[in-house]
Amino acid sequence: MSDPRDASPPATGAGGEASSSPVCPRHPDRVSYVRCQRCERPMCPDCQRQASVGSQCVDCVNESARAMPRVRTVFGGDASDGKPLVTYTIIAITALVYLGQLLSPRVVDTLGYAAVLGAEQPWRMVTVALVHAPLGSGTGILHILMNMYALWFCGQYLEPMLGRARFLALYVISALGGSVGYAAFGAFGVAGGDGRLWLTGTVGASGAVFGLFAAVVILNRHLGREVGPMVGLILINMALPLWLPNIAWQAHVGGAVTGAVVAAIIAALGRDRARLQWPALGGLVVGLVALSYVLDAYVMSQVRAHIG
Repeated sequence: MSDPRDASPPATGAGGEASSSPVCPRHPDRVSYVRCQRCERPMCPDCQRQASVGSQCVDCVNESARAMPRVRTVFGGDASDGKPLVTYTIIAITALVYLGQLLSPRVVDTLGYAAVLGAEQPWRMVTVALVHAPLGSGTGILHILMNMYALWFCGQYLEPMLGRARFLALYVISALGGSVGYAAFGAFGVAGGDGRLWLTGTVGASGAVFGLFAAVVILNRHLGREVGPMVGLILINMALPLWLPNIAWQAHVGGAVTGAVVAAIIAALGRDRARLQWPALGGLVVGLVALSYVLDAYVMSQVRAHIG
């Protein structure tokens, strides 16, 4: 396909004769006396784009954009305008899902997580972060409000630092790690003769949120920034189950450990080896999923041995 800038077809008069008036290459029926500051071809008002000096045609502007080097964050992600759009999107989706919970209990039944269901319905290990405790429970609406506030608090700091794609990966992988951590403690319970945790369902984004907490500590440490306040916040939240019942602290531990590993991978590879971050994170996901199946196989072997 030829470039519309390669030629400026002459305008034709009423009798079909060529006119000497310059015309826009993209719109040959329009006489254009304004020329692009870069390629000096005529351009009609619809094709004019304001440049740093004068105006350029739309083709030159697009070509400049393609040639412009990509701006990277300190950890290799694509730099954005600073608005944490992924954070806002996750909050909005979670709020919509919570409204769905108020309308139908089937939402929790479909998206909530229990270790006993992990092998057959592995998506629950991630979708659990979208559902929260119902209004009539012990924590009620405070559950989702606290988690979404923590997400907003960390997201506006981490998302511009990591880039949107890496921040989303951190959140999702931490949610996955929180579920695997919950399953691991459930398997330990089965080994000790107590299978209640393995069979008990859980909801909430706490695993993902603790992953963000841990990531702030790891990344700030790597950058030589203050980590004390976040470490204190993590310890306080880890201690909450001592006073508040029915908190899945096991998911908090799993999410925090996973978030720390994700952040360590990103920090260790850095901007110079940013392309290696994605295969490394993919390997972590595969490892977490594989661990969940190993835990399920172990629990099933214990059940069969008990029945036998």
